[in-house]
Amino acid sequence: MKYKRINIWAMILVFFGLSACNNYLDLQPEDGVVRQDFWKTKEQVEAAMNGCYAAMLAPKLTENLFLWGELRADMVVNGGVAKTDDYNVMNVNINANNTITDWSTVYAVINYCNDLIDSAPEVLKTDKTFTQEALDQYTGQALAIRSLMYFYLARSFGDVPLKLTATHTDADNLQIPKSPQNDVLEQIVKDLKTAEEYVVSSYSNKEYNKGKITKYAVQTMLADVYLWMERYDECITYCDKVINSGQYALVPGDENWFTTLYYQGGSVEGIFELYFNVNRTNSFYSMFGGAAKRFKASLKLYEEIYTVDPLNLENDIRGDGGSYKISDGSIWKYLGINSSTSRGSSSASSYGHWFFYRYAEVLLMKAEALNQKNQGQQALDLVKMIRDRANALPATERVLAPDNKSGIADYILEERARELAFEGKRWYDLLRNAKRDNYEKLDLLLDIVAGTVSPEFQSAAITKYRDFNSHYFPYYYKEIEANKALVQNPFYQ
Repeated sequence: MKYKRINIWAMILVFFGLSACNNYLDLQPEDGVVRQDFWKTKEQVEAAMNGCYAAMLAPKLTENLFLWGELRADMVVNGGVAKTDDYNVMNVNINANNTITDWSTVYAVINYCNDLIDSAPEVLKTDKTFTQEALDQYTGQALAIRSLMYFYLARSFGDVPLKLTATHTDADNLQIPKSPQNDVLEQIVKDLKTAEEYVVSSYSNKEYNKGKITKYAVQTMLADVYLWMERYDECITYCDKVINSGQYALVPGDENWFTTLYYQGGSVEGIFELYFNVNRTNSFYSMFGGAAKRFKASLKLYEEIYTVDPLNLENDIRGDGGSYKISDGSIWKYLGINSSTSRGSSSASSYGHWFFYRYAEVLLMKAEALNQKNQGQQALDLVKMIRDRANALPATERVLAPDNKSGIADYILEERARELAFEGKRWYDLLRNAKRDNYEKLDLLLDIVAGTVSPEFQSAAITKYRDFNSHYFPYYYKEIEANKALVQNPFYQ
């Protein structure tokens, strides 16, 4: 196999679009021909760091993160022009030929990060103005981005190849077996703790503080990973680091809430988000906009998740005109300027931010962890903060005793659905809650089948979900062909 000659300076061009490679290791220059002219100056390290961020702006990457986090859940339906691969995922009818399981854009980001981590230390020898402190800051950012990408992979595929060095030449080993999910998660924790020591708390401007890795972004990632690992004390500790920093708050739930949080972005609530603009668009308009939509919001949002005030006196700001539009089922978070005005009528207007994390989620993560530690009243108090900001309707409120751990867990899961709708979180939330205590709440996955899966596939879907391996994607067939050491997820063999 030959590898494309890609001058690392060209990575900056991915701000304007990045095409996926055929194989997740097919990324770097052949036999060091270009590399020998690079990694000489601090400016080149900065350019490489920008390339890591730029790679995350590839439209296919954010599209995949949305699909992986939402399609198997219960809040998205076929808008009329969904693709066959979409339809198969939604119907729990997935196989290794489904392009949604192609992880190449995620491993592309990982490889850019690996290249910087491997190679930037050499610049200390050639550029005396490049300091150890600067190297640590760049390394910390790369470690955090790599960790975030592996966290998506581990939650979506289970066991995955864990490659911590860059692919530079044809001689590099491309036959890499999968590592157990827990080993991947432990590596993520290790790397994030290093990143926490290295990265800064604040940059020179607001856009960098929201669009680049900060210490608080790393701490939020650690809280999320610990929550998935059911290490609740550590989750609470890292949530508190973010909360007690004094850097974040909920955007007030007034008439400017939507515009401030979603349209303008970079608000006091944002912790780490991808900035798109008219020159760097994403694929969300083509997915959610126009008369013929690939995806729409499920009726469940209207009927169960947000509900409506029958007297039309009150409205959960996150419902109609927030997450979606009742009138046509549009997924509005990525289409609107405010609750009633759209960004535009073409894909050139597709530049809604993608939120990896915002402060509301930190509060909800802490609530979930507190409840698992039998501190139900404190958990309920945090949920109330979220609901009060949103003017959540009485119909969605639960009156629960502080010691009703199961009921509070369900309530927090419901509130996460309302707060984080269409932000690529829902399937992971359902799976995390379902698998807790040896899949005590497997019914969370079984119960969504009736409302999301076509009738002819429902019986098969329920049978599949009883096999825990089915909760993770198969490895895309091209990866199996290219990497002979990669053994397919047993459910799909």
